[in-house]
Amino acid sequence: MQDPRSERFIRSRLKTRHLVLLGELGEHRSIMHAANAAHMTQPAASKLLSELESLLGTPLFERLPRGVTPTPYGEIMIRRARAALAEMNLAHQEVMTLLSGLSGRVAVGTVLTPAMDLLPAAVLRLKTLYPKLHVAIEVDTSKSLLARLRSGQLEMMVGRILEPEAAEELEFEPLSDEPHCIFARAGHPLAGRGDLTLADLADAGWILPAEGSILRDRLTALFLSAGLDLPEHTIETTSVPMITHMLAQSDMVVALPPEVVRTHVEHRVLVPLPLLLELRLDRYGIVTRRHHPLSPGGQAMLQALRVSAGASHNVERPPRPAAGAAVDLPPGQKNPSALSL
Repeated sequence: MQDPRSERFIRSRLKTRHLVLLGELGEHRSIMHAANAAHMTQPAASKLLSELESLLGTPLFERLPRGVTPTPYGEIMIRRARAALAEMNLAHQEVMTLLSGLSGRVAVGTVLTPAMDLLPAAVLRLKTLYPKLHVAIEVDTSKSLLARLRSGQLEMMVGRILEPEAAEELEFEPLSDEPHCIFARAGHPLAGRGDLTLADLADAGWILPAEGSILRDRLTALFLSAGLDLPEHTIETTSVPMITHMLAQSDMVVALPPEVVRTHVEHRVLVPLPLLLELRLDRYGIVTRRHHPLSPGGQAMLQALRVSAGASHNVERPPRPAAGAAVDLPPGQKNPSALSL
């Protein structure tokens, strides 16, 4: 049962300007800069913030000599404010969609491997049916994408749920895992070694993802469990063009899923090194927010992802009730949840 004080706070006292200011404070960490971004004066922003803290009965930000930093309560309010504003933006888009046919915008995030095949195939399917629908794709780590999904800035993502505390508010449809191989340039000194071991690669130059990424952690564990020192000659990047260029011009190595560099291997620019790497990342899948029905465009995108994943992996994908629900569209407009893409 909802606390009546919470209902009174939301219905009578909370203003949209509070939400906008919270979102900008979370972005800029400065009342002056947040006020400028929210198109209000600094005194007005300070008054709104004080009013909100008074309503909640707790400080939301710690005032510092240069800017502000959110308290744990402030972090909660920032995240929820962003989600509420994103919902209102989606509501506006849905109204516009129903007025003009399936168009508008759907924002999707993805980790690297599905960005090479699954996402392009799904988007091409979608655009064939709905050329006016604008699709925005972000390629990043699961951690970064998950934060944007939870705040409502993405409608769905293809990646992994790495935070157990977020699992209850998310839906996950598993698609595939990611076996990794070690790749180097064709003609690399280690490419012809039949007895290659991980120890032989300890002194090699490595191209690695950033610290804290799941792949970086798994590679670190591999070296440590083998009693080896971690590689010292390293470069950090996840840019595929940068990785392939540096590999072709040096004796560096990288651990990647074969799909990511398939074209370069087919053209003999890169080769997999003959080392069985016991490295598989957790399965990635389609992640959406539970209890947040998708927009019509989002439903169409989800269906396109499911069909493309089924065509790629030859498996049936489980239906998602929220996405399969009937949607009232203008006369003559097909329901995207029922499409056979």
